[in-house]
Amino acid sequence: MRSSSSRRGTSHRRTPHTPRRTAAVALVGVAALMAAAVQSGTALAAPEKTPPASSKAVPGSESVKLSPAQRAELIRKAEAGKAQTARDLGLGAKEKLVVRDVVKDADGTVHTRYERTYDGLPVLGGDLVVKTAKSGATKAVVKATRAAIKPATTTAAVSAAKAEKQALAAAKADDAKSADVDKAPRKVIWAASGKPVLAYETVVGGLQKDGTPNELHVVTDAATGAKLYEYQGIETGTGNTMYSGTVTLGTTQSGSYNLTDGARGGHKTYNLNRGTSGTGTLFSGPDDVWGNGSPSNTETAGADAHYGAALTWDYYKNVHGRSGIKGDGVGAYSRVHYGNNYVNAFWSDSCFCMTYGDGSGNTHPLTSIDVAGHEMTHGVTSNTAGLVYSGESGGLNEATSDIFGSTVEFYANNSSDVGDYLIGEEIDINGDGSPLRYMDKPSKDGASKDSWYSGIGSIDVHYSSGPANHFFYLLSEGSGTKTINGVTYNSATSDGLPVTGIGRDKAEKIWFRALTTKFTSNTNYAGARTGTLAATGELYGTDSAEYKAVQDAWAGINVGARSGGGGGGGTSFENTADVAIPDRGAAVNSPVTVSGRTGNAPSNLQVAVDIVHTYIGDLKVDLVAPDGSVYTLKGYGTGGSADNINTTYTVNASSEVANGVWNLRVQDNAAVDTGYINSWKLTFP
Repeated sequence: MRSSSSRRGTSHRRTPHTPRRTAAVALVGVAALMAAAVQSGTALAAPEKTPPASSKAVPGSESVKLSPAQRAELIRKAEAGKAQTARDLGLGAKEKLVVRDVVKDADGTVHTRYERTYDGLPVLGGDLVVKTAKSGATKAVVKATRAAIKPATTTAAVSAAKAEKQALAAAKADDAKSADVDKAPRKVIWAASGKPVLAYETVVGGLQKDGTPNELHVVTDAATGAKLYEYQGIETGTGNTMYSGTVTLGTTQSGSYNLTDGARGGHKTYNLNRGTSGTGTLFSGPDDVWGNGSPSNTETAGADAHYGAALTWDYYKNVHGRSGIKGDGVGAYSRVHYGNNYVNAFWSDSCFCMTYGDGSGNTHPLTSIDVAGHEMTHGVTSNTAGLVYSGESGGLNEATSDIFGSTVEFYANNSSDVGDYLIGEEIDINGDGSPLRYMDKPSKDGASKDSWYSGIGSIDVHYSSGPANHFFYLLSEGSGTKTINGVTYNSATSDGLPVTGIGRDKAEKIWFRALTTKFTSNTNYAGARTGTLAATGELYGTDSAEYKAVQDAWAGINVGARSGGGGGGGTSFENTADVAIPDRGAAVNSPVTVSGRTGNAPSNLQVAVDIVHTYIGDLKVDLVAPDGSVYTLKGYGTGGSADNINTTYTVNASSEVANGVWNLRVQDNAAVDTGYINSWKLTFP
């Protein structure tokens, strides 16, 4: 019999860190973000209002904490019934469902997330979530695409070798180093945009130009050889060297001590010792004391990473009821001391691990609490919504990691690094104490965007995440000037109107519920608004103060209308007549006559658009001023594969005379999908 002391889980106290600020070189590709110092100015929003009356969650609406065994049983039941579910959903005979995740509410409602196959081939962009009542009745279905999965053929006209060549060319165009094919081309059905077609997916390995591992996914049309899409599988984030004081770590003793946390799924922390591949060496030693607060001691970064992973595990389990990244009680692992002078950290699905560089001069390990929360959240997102790391969905993916990186920091309640809505605040990259990213006003970093606009999906995901970060801050804390934990914020809105926050505790639960039960792989900003409103309605009711606050916070970043309708006030002119949009036909117009105004239109003219359409990616939507000037509200090919447009756009029309006939002009540029203009409204705040 083995002695009880031969292997046991323990906790230890490590030596204190000495708090101090550090400087590091900007991440390559994020230099513009770092360039600006703190900006200041008068807030556009009015001062904070009295918070709304608190609403209690609808009884039975909140998700329950599932043990790994309970989750496994729900997945088993879903697997057993997936053929019937496919029939109930009206899927074709060649389509099959693959169970991916499950969430259960206290009232017995179950949200089951599926991926699809067609004739045995994976359907990329075919994921869906089925909401089932306790009785077994289907209550709702959220689909990444509503297009029927009926590709013309499953026989490729283009060779796999040609797809491989195209993928390698794409990697080289991004200045990848030692690019090679990590995963040979596989046949898939591409359904994430437009009509589903047969395609190849190729994954290119090697290193990105900054030394980050490369997992570039390239999708090639198997009929024409055209590149349909590409996205990066390695999800990166940045943070700061963490000096957390004396903290407790979960370790294991088996002869010597090692950094294995038996209480948190067996999470392990390894030393890569400047390497860029493999697992590295598990941290171990003769005593249960790790690091001395100095980056020159290799154990210090390991202790920080191990601590951050434990906090993140506890946060997801205690706040959201999720046991581990996959919900199965199994821990990921961490690797520190990656590369040489590597100023980044990243999550990789392929190793199911977090990896941290040592920063400039190998003296500033990126192993902070918010970085750990950020990186592990990429894993949670990958195993729930699966937001593709490109376009608007990529911005939402990155924002989700910032959001929960921030909430983990608040949850930690560590006096050496108090919770805040700043990302990477200890790096001092500008030499003036300014952080890497700001959630209250993202544009203060010099590159991130405060609000949504039609072209936001074309910029780097670290910058297109700005509006979602801003939304979360507004929903949590509201607009205007305020000081929280010693940090002063001044958050304005895109429409110049105030937003009253509902508190971070409610905001984080709304976002998590939307992520796990409403978002799909290609959710865009409009879809995120729809998803968070649905989540809020389930939790607090559609007539609650929380529901109205979600509407107002989205309107505050130029997504959708205010809770009072339109732009939240002012004079409105509306056309509610239906106008059919010809399928792949000529543009149609819906006129609105503005009268009784003086002078020019405002710089924040609100254009509320309600279009019913089965695929908004086909549409180009313009506002045409009385003199014929054209303002593009939504470009063709943008918006993903969502149904319908229900969005309020802000237009700087200050050069236009207000009075006269304005037109909403809409054109469908591709075949198959149809719809109509339901209504639209001009509001002069």
